[in-house]
Amino acid sequence: MVLYTSAFPNSFLQTLHSLAWTFIFPCYWLTDRLLVSFLPTTYEKHQRGDDPCYLRVLCLAIIIPICLALLIASLPFALIGFVVWAPLQSARRPYIYSRFEENCDASTATGPGYWKAAGGRSFCFATANVCLLPDSLARFTNLSNTQIRSSEVGKRIRNGASRPQIKIYIDSPTNTSISAASWSSLACPHGGDNANRANSVGIKRTSSMDYKGDNFIGNYSDEGKDCKSGEEQSDGDSNSCIVRVAGDEAVHFPDKEVDISGVQVTITEPSEQLGEAETEDEKFQNSNHKHREGDGVSLDSNTTSRESLIKFKIADGAMDSSGATNNKFVYKASVMKKASLKKRRHLGDTFDHELSAFFPANLDFLCLQEVFDKRAAEKLKAQLNPYFQYILYDVGRYAWHSCCSFKFLNSGLFFASRYPILDVEFKCYPNGKGDDSLADKGALFVKVQVGTTPQDQRIVGYVSCTHLQALAGDAAIRCEQMDHLLDWLAEFQKSTSSSSPTNPEDLLAFDVLLGDLNFDNCSSEDKLEQQHSLFTHYKDPCRLGPGEEQPWVIGTLMDPEGLYDEDTITPDNLQKVLESEEGRREYMVFSNSRNQPSCQKGRKVPQKNCGRRIDYALYSEEGLNPDWKVEVEEFSFVTQLAGLTDHLAVAMRLSVSTGEEDP
Repeated sequence: MVLYTSAFPNSFLQTLHSLAWTFIFPCYWLTDRLLVSFLPTTYEKHQRGDDPCYLRVLCLAIIIPICLALLIASLPFALIGFVVWAPLQSARRPYIYSRFEENCDASTATGPGYWKAAGGRSFCFATANVCLLPDSLARFTNLSNTQIRSSEVGKRIRNGASRPQIKIYIDSPTNTSISAASWSSLACPHGGDNANRANSVGIKRTSSMDYKGDNFIGNYSDEGKDCKSGEEQSDGDSNSCIVRVAGDEAVHFPDKEVDISGVQVTITEPSEQLGEAETEDEKFQNSNHKHREGDGVSLDSNTTSRESLIKFKIADGAMDSSGATNNKFVYKASVMKKASLKKRRHLGDTFDHELSAFFPANLDFLCLQEVFDKRAAEKLKAQLNPYFQYILYDVGRYAWHSCCSFKFLNSGLFFASRYPILDVEFKCYPNGKGDDSLADKGALFVKVQVGTTPQDQRIVGYVSCTHLQALAGDAAIRCEQMDHLLDWLAEFQKSTSSSSPTNPEDLLAFDVLLGDLNFDNCSSEDKLEQQHSLFTHYKDPCRLGPGEEQPWVIGTLMDPEGLYDEDTITPDNLQKVLESEEGRREYMVFSNSRNQPSCQKGRKVPQKNCGRRIDYALYSEEGLNPDWKVEVEEFSFVTQLAGLTDHLAVAMRLSVSTGEEDP
């Protein structure tokens, strides 16, 4: 299949479309600005709290007449542009494909490497609703500055996914703790003779972002660099560092300084070859918390944070020559015993789960919803492209097409991948209703190649992204859309899986569905969707059955009124507050049920869950090679987009095992 790299089939139509949009844009922008004047966010209200009322009235009295005059003057040009723009949409392609091809270090660092179908491999998926609508529409969810937010969303996702991973291997079958001597050797990469010197590498503890000032948009630098691995790097971990702690052995660090604001630490049993241990042992990820008093230091403590089980204490001579403590190494790492499997909260769980302030390191596939604004999509793509080489954006059509009503907005879907995209198809839901009918909501189906067999047989995966009807009480519409989704997906997989003697059939590694389904698994009004056949074809790691969630699950929809509170404005703060039931009651939106007590802000407190989980990451085992096995390795609720959207992100890592051993 040919992937469309431009919105129109030829440059003439593209130029004509750009010219028409130039005529429309002033009217569109002025209308947006006028509406913004009457829709302040709670953050803006707080900022204006000390300003005299007359000053605000005076500003509006000056700005509004000017905007109205300019708007009226721009209307004739907008009408001319619309007459040209609308018919052109019938020739518009349903998406734009972008591939990052610059010959630079960033491009080289993105490629995860092909899988050779030996041993097994894990793939990480994430989904988030980022609310990148025109600024006036975003304010209905208490969000603003869409253009600024789009760049910040891209930066945070990229920094979280590309953060370095430090894997520590301890050559002891019984002791899985890191002693002070081990930390000293870690601090000084030049061996034992330099153990008492200050750490030249400069390992430091930072929060997930450097937040400065009181602006809700985090201000932080892009100084974090990808960490090049040495000869002991595993497939897929393109930015990991290997540290071996074993007696007097030296510690391997990269030549350049590494900003490890988030690290992955893996403790494994000894093996003859480090490379073998790397592929045999499960890899666990963590995100760091802010340095706080009272954090526990025991690996076995039940009160210790899941992601901060060890706090490093400088001891046994870990001081500089002046006797002062080395401040560069006041660092808290997340270290878990292999036997405890990341210190799961509930015994009997078959995979790890966590509430994390970071997107998972080595994120492979990303699906975003509500990227409606085209300029915001361009900014988002520019931020993500150095990490994700393959991107699909501006998905959907505008104006009239097929049998659908007039569309003012596209689908809002955005897809990014580190693996090559083979085939793409977009389908629009024909039954949109109300406000949702103004957007081209639908489903995006993507086929990616993740590797090859020694016989040159392609190993592929399917990733589907969707955003269902949002209005409450539209359960029948959502169920019909899920029916369409399953039918379209079956057709897409059938049309893209043809084989011939010269082109053997592809091997399917995974089939994943991501998106905002706009219903939860606990609300009584969502019972119809909860029992849909979608959940017989796809497995939900968070779900025990219709109306019943796993005990560790939290909601993904936040109360817009609390987005700018001090407790929720940063990823670390939001993570901390959502770890408690009181915090979730304060800042999450709950499922609607009757005869329940009200919480502080008047929302209903759920009996069976801790918030509305409407963002889903599902996977299917149908169609896989009989000898292959797909399992969930970890599942995360991510707070890294705090202050930028009213949704939590969701991430899932799947482990695909083939039953074959590595060569």
